[in-house]
Amino acid sequence: MNLTKSQTAEESLAAFDGGLKLVSYKSISTRTTITAIAQSKQYIVPLQQHIGVISQVLVKPGEKVLKGQMLAKPGNLISAAIHSPVSGTITDITQHDVPHISGLADQCVIIENDFNDEWIKRQPLGDDYNQKSSQDLRKIIRDSGIVGLGGATFPSSVKQTEINIKTLILNGAECEPYITCDDALMRERAQEILSGADIIGHIIKARQCIIAIEDNKPEAIKAIQSAIDQDGTGFFQISIIPTIYPSGGEKQLIKIITGKEVPKSRYPAELDVLCHNVATAYAIHRAIYFAEPLISRITTITGHGVSQPQNVEVLIGTSMKHCIEHCGGYTDDSAELIMGGPMMGFSLSSDTLPIVKACNCLLITTKTEDIQKEKHLPCIRCGKCVEVCPVRLLPQQLYWYASSKNIDRLVEHNLFDCIECGCCAYVCPSDIPLVQYYRYAKTTIWQQERERKSSDISRLRYEAHQQRIEKQKREREEKLRKKREMLKIKNADSDKNSEQTAITEALARAQEKKAERLKEKNKETD
Repeated sequence: MNLTKSQTAEESLAAFDGGLKLVSYKSISTRTTITAIAQSKQYIVPLQQHIGVISQVLVKPGEKVLKGQMLAKPGNLISAAIHSPVSGTITDITQHDVPHISGLADQCVIIENDFNDEWIKRQPLGDDYNQKSSQDLRKIIRDSGIVGLGGATFPSSVKQTEINIKTLILNGAECEPYITCDDALMRERAQEILSGADIIGHIIKARQCIIAIEDNKPEAIKAIQSAIDQDGTGFFQISIIPTIYPSGGEKQLIKIITGKEVPKSRYPAELDVLCHNVATAYAIHRAIYFAEPLISRITTITGHGVSQPQNVEVLIGTSMKHCIEHCGGYTDDSAELIMGGPMMGFSLSSDTLPIVKACNCLLITTKTEDIQKEKHLPCIRCGKCVEVCPVRLLPQQLYWYASSKNIDRLVEHNLFDCIECGCCAYVCPSDIPLVQYYRYAKTTIWQQERERKSSDISRLRYEAHQQRIEKQKREREEKLRKKREMLKIKNADSDKNSEQTAITEALARAQEKKAERLKEKNKETD
């Protein structure tokens, strides 16, 4: 295995601020290859599985659908299409519980599977994608509903609008201690990942692709390097990065690879870089070569609370309970169900929720594990949270302002720069759930902003209504004024005409009298 390029890249790696060395539990879910979960009778497909505007539904209850058929189109530029994972019948479109940190329900399409596995008519591009324009390929990716599968779920086609980007970074840095879905994907489907990356490179006119993999994934490194050697184009290279949490964060990874920081409120494209997850590249390969929309993903089912931890390929909309049963079910001492990892994941209230595009991991803990403590001690201002913060914030100050609901100070201290990685909470000797405070504060601010906007809209509507009333009043007054003027002119004309008539009549009478006198005078003369 030739690692010359990888070693050269490693020597020039930079480091980001803060971070942690975490105990790894990855091996428990990589003992077997990726397995496919059998289809179930019912699928619950949420319409909001991405950052941005909710998708606009295209089907109705009672309608027959085919596998891969678009159920909902993008609702806006920042949105994504939703597709049917199976062929069957739409039984309902209704509110249903979904896996979201808010715990709220959302609009979902419910499909009864007919088990015919009947696909829509497909026309794969294959290698002909090289003849297509960037715009055409972006449209295919958009219509395929592909989003970032690292967890952020940002619509992939939108990220690819900038062209002539020098470097494409493929993110294979899976820094959470339990998640291994990307590791398994790189081990087993390296060629397809490179194919997807090549398509992305063609779209953005990239000159190189760097595949970043942590040094705790030797089998993935070997598989990707072997695929690169077979490719032989020189477009790809591996960068083996240190296993430090949260190296998988986009800004942190770009700093490691390029040594440059993405400025606050700016985008990687300004550094001539685009970053995509390896699973996203794989999904793009499937879309171009098989005309297959994003209807499934690789998910890690892991933790000491499940009998057979493993990576599974699962259709979107499958119930989590069905996935866990596929993995042998719960152990006797299973406790909490978490979507994501222990650092950035969140607890779920039920396993009847559907698998969504963002679901890269289901973690089942045990009663003996202390993932999250319900009670905590007061902050002792030790400063450990500051040392590990990867975005150079002051976590203890944010905690004080969040707990006292001091919104203005939270904004001043850049609360929204927090990536919620959980490093601060992990090292806190008082076991303060800092991230939960930050999330609550962000939600409060967002709610206040929505209420402010709603109030502003109401105020503007009221002002517009008042302006319409005033305008109508002015228009009525103007009409009355004009009417009065017209009547005045008409009356004046009438008076003038009456006076003229009287004069004319008087003159006529005078003429008549004059004529009579003249006639009498003529008689007397005769």
